[in-house]
Parts: sequence; structure tokens; C-alpha cells
Amino acid sequence: MVALMFAGQGSQKKGMGGDLFGKYVELTRKADEILGYSIEELCLEDPEDNLVQTQYTQPALYVVNAMHFLEKQEMGVRPDYVLGHSIGEFNSLHAAGVVDFETGLRLVKLRGELMGQAKGGGMAAVMGLGEEEVAMLLAENGFDDLYIANYNSPFQYVISGLRSKIERAEKVFVDYGVPNYRILNVSGAFHTPYMEEARVEFERFVDSFNYSEIQIPIISNVTARPYEQNKIKEYIVKQITSPVKWTESIRYLLAVGVCEFDEAGSEQVVKKLAKRIVQEAGPLELPDGM
Repeated sequence: MVALMFAGQGSQKKGMGGDLFGKYVELTRKADEILGYSIEELCLEDPEDNLVQTQYTQPALYVVNAMHFLEKQEMGVRPDYVLGHSIGEFNSLHAAGVVDFETGLRLVKLRGELMGQAKGGGMAAVMGLGEEEVAMLLAENGFDDLYIANYNSPFQYVISGLRSKIERAEKVFVDYGVPNYRILNVSGAFHTPYMEEARVEFERFVDSFNYSEIQIPIISNVTARPYEQNKIKEYIVKQITSPVKWTESIRYLLAVGVCEFDEAGSEQVVKKLAKRIVQEAGPLELPDGM
């Protein structure tokens, strides 16, 4: 079985999309109408250096990921599961037939705007430690209000919270011997309770749309298990304040028989993470009957 994955924020770069905009002209036109600016210019030229800003990053990734998915379809790729890292999950919803391209982009546009408005927060990538060590260092040093926001692989995590605390925590991790502690270029404490205000506003918008039947099983960032039809809105909304359970998601897919992890995109960011998870953790042990 094959799982098709979509990368999230952090994988963007100037020039992404290449010749896809010329190939998918109608999709590009629809995106421009919804966004109110040229998505092709943003991705290929980025004249105002907006691509690193959340309110632009998220729509750009969604559009380019969607085009890569269409290209995969034309190549005959028919995945058994789909999943996306954070904003990439909205591409999974599109790929699985839950939302059309336009609805997905409208959701992503507001999500990016709300998350981009968050101030005072920060995030840092912590590489080289296991989950227990990361949690221990946070707890023992009084960082109860810093959270693990992304479980990217068994030895790669992203912590999130107030920026002042993220900066203070750097010395703790460096003194412990962490080989790589990198503060990320974001202004919000994404995927934590600090995003509650954005979650509430986003929920109102999410409720205004109808969602179609799931055509391909989608693995949720929130649960690391397949979406349930009657919980689509709940999962979409909770994702803003919940951690991205990427490691557990890949391990679940291994346990149910997925043997190939493909990525809709040229950078292969999440494909590399999946490879690490396969090598470093392997499949989950699931209860009988799952």
C-alpha cells in the first residue's frame, strides 16, 4: 500500500512550483481570484519577500501542493492513504475529495491570516534528543508553558510557546548537549493552547462549509488515525491548537501495511522524515482488530 504525503510550513522556497503554473492555468486563475494577488508571482519571484510570512506561506504551499497532486494523478498515482504535515493536511482533504480546490484554499487563506496575526509566540526545532528527554528538560527547568508542537521524528521535535521562554530555553538545551536548537522565524506559538483565539474564530468559518464523503482515508495530525466522517470539522479546527503527531502517524501506517511513502512535491521534506521514522522507530503495536 502507498501513502501520499504533503509537506507543511517550512518547506516553502522561492521558485517553488516551477512550470506548474503554466501547466495548470485555470487553477492558477482561481487561486488569484480567491487570494487577491498573483500566486505565481509570489511563488516564483516573491518581489516583496512575503513568502516567509504565514498568511502568504500557507496559501502558497496549498496551491503548489495541489498542483503536484494533480500531476501525480495524471501519472496514475492512486494512494491508499493521504496525510499532510500541518497546513499540508488541507491538501489531504482536497486529495480525498472532502473539499474542492477553492473551498480548501478559502479555509487555508483564513487559517494563514489568523495564525499570522499571532504575536509574542515562538517555536524552536530541537534535534538529537528523544521525546522523554525533551519533556524532562522542559519540566525540570520550569518551562511548563512550553509545549511539544511537532513530533516530526523520534529525534526531531518542535517546541512552541512564548517567544521569551523559547529564547530562554535555548541555553538549557545547549548546556545539556543538544547538537541543534534552532529558533524558527515565526511570531506565533502554533499548535498549542496559545492559539485558542484563532481556533475559535476559525471554527466559525469552518462551520459555514459542507464537506463531502471521504474517498481516500486521511490520517489526522490530531489523532494520528484515520479521519471519521462525522468529525471532519472537529479535526480541522483542533489542528490549530493540537500538536502534529507525525511520528505516530507514520508508525500507524506502517502497522496497517503501508510500505511506500510518496510525497506530492519536489523537495521530499516529509518523505525524508518518514524514512527516519521507519529506520528509528518502526510500526506501532496496534490492538487486535485495528
